[in-house]
Amino acid sequence: MPKVSAEDGYLTVLNVFTTDAPEKQDRLLDEMRAIVDTAAFPGWISSTVHSGVEKAGTANFIQWRGVEDLQARYADDKFKHRTIPTFSEITTSMMLLQNQVAYTQVGRAGGEAVEVSPDRGDYTVIEFFGVDADGQDDLVDALGPTVKWLGNVPGYRSHTVLRGIGARGYEGAFVVRYAQWESQERYEEYRDFPAEQWPAPRRKMQARVDALTTRYISNTYRVVHTRSAERTPDPVR
Repeated sequence: MPKVSAEDGYLTVLNVFTTDAPEKQDRLLDEMRAIVDTAAFPGWISSTVHSGVEKAGTANFIQWRGVEDLQARYADDKFKHRTIPTFSEITTSMMLLQNQVAYTQVGRAGGEAVEVSPDRGDYTVIEFFGVDADGQDDLVDALGPTVKWLGNVPGYRSHTVLRGIGARGYEGAFVVRYAQWESQERYEEYRDFPAEQWPAPRRKMQARVDALTTRYISNTYRVVHTRSAERTPDPVR
């Protein structure tokens, strides 16, 4: 079961795909599972496949030893001439997002560490925030260290804030929030709680996020498949 921590120093890649039909989502998942089940790339740590819930699409949460290993994967002929054309055919958009884990937090119902696995039954929310480069650190702070109060919200399990360091399919700075909830119902209770009744810390956090965000994309997911390398390489720092 992959674990997520800023201390590991891994490169975290989120490959986020959208599509326009359930059957295309199923094909995407099949293609992703096949890649994950045969992965033997130098520096590859783990891959965890997510199936879109609110909107058709998929996400792959991938851990790499470092950027050099990822670039070697991107330079591979099969990736360039088979993988990318196949995914382009069945998606309406794709973002291959390279990130550093900036912050993790686990709530009362989340366990001891952030873990990603289909065995946990998490209702997962992935949010993408475009931001001006000079506001990226402020946005990381607004989404991470200043929201310890979120740990007391019923149904909240964890969230991870990822600082974007590069991308294919998006130009500019960005931050990603990867959150885990006990159930869809608990997440929607939190999301749809009337804004006029929000406690002061939530209002303050949202005001900061809104002031910094230039583009916002979100979807919800269920984790459907994961696999890790048999031997975890040492991270490149």
